[in-house]
Amino acid sequence: MATILVTGGAGYVGSHACKALARAGHVPVTYDSLIRGHRELVKWGPLEIGDIHDKARLIEVMETHRPAAVMHFASFIFVNESVAQPDLYERNIVGGTEMLVDAMAVRDIRTLVVSSSAAVYGIPSFSPITEDAPCRPVNPYGAAKLKMEQALARAQRDHGLSWVALRYFNAAGADPEGETGEWHEPENHLIPLVLDAALGKSEAITINGDDYPTRDGTCVRDYIHVMDLAEAHLLAWRYAIGNDGGAAFNLGTGHGASVLDVVTTARKVTGHNIPVRAGQRRDGDPPALVADAGAAQRILDWAPRRSDLASQIADAWAWHLTLRK
Repeated sequence: MATILVTGGAGYVGSHACKALARAGHVPVTYDSLIRGHRELVKWGPLEIGDIHDKARLIEVMETHRPAAVMHFASFIFVNESVAQPDLYERNIVGGTEMLVDAMAVRDIRTLVVSSSAAVYGIPSFSPITEDAPCRPVNPYGAAKLKMEQALARAQRDHGLSWVALRYFNAAGADPEGETGEWHEPENHLIPLVLDAALGKSEAITINGDDYPTRDGTCVRDYIHVMDLAEAHLLAWRYAIGNDGGAAFNLGTGHGASVLDVVTTARKVTGHNIPVRAGQRRDGDPPALVADAGAAQRILDWAPRRSDLASQIADAWAWHLTLRK
């Protein structure tokens, strides 16, 4: 049994990782400001409230709980917000991670698994995307995640940090047992917005661009179940323990679904009509992002077990019905 500090553990992916850690016999300690996280999602270990930029508070929590490693999810996540407020994202993602690593160095904690993103690739020159694809982010969110990874490489040299960056494609779904799920205020992600439209919480789902060079003109993304992401973090932690240095791995299914695919599938899953309306492209949206996750499968012994879009949406729908009561 090990104690793991989970920054952002009151958020979407972080709370699922806490459940996966607890199920594996470990103790997740959530460190969260609750600015965008939710106290109600902290169910599998203690909650320590603090800001990711507060080095003294981070060190205090590390001294109290003496974690063997850190899983870092504390991050703003909205591409369109990053376009409007790039400095906010630079400070949150890059500055926050640097502060965390500094605190870890004080307490001599040398193992870190971080939440990165496929946004580091920008508009890829080939698909599916492998980890050796050029990193040319097209929005401040992706640029900040790339700078974060570069900061970890510096910490590896300076402090002997052993780290793994997991480049998510599109997190989807919810805990099948209904104990946690996606909960953002305001919501910005496609699947919960589509489900809000199914419930009549909004008039229609806006299609942000229907003239992309894809098979139906709408953006294509690789949707990966959040529980598969959570399990990958445990495997990445075990890998980092036995391997000095740093590594980045893609996490995805290798299959892309368009915005219209998501709407069509959600109509079938929910049994509700979901109106759509045309909208303008959003700045910083690549036409298609699909993962080659072969490296994670070979090296981490990880595989997505919930890759069916209908199953992902069904789990999200069950959670959504509970959340929207």
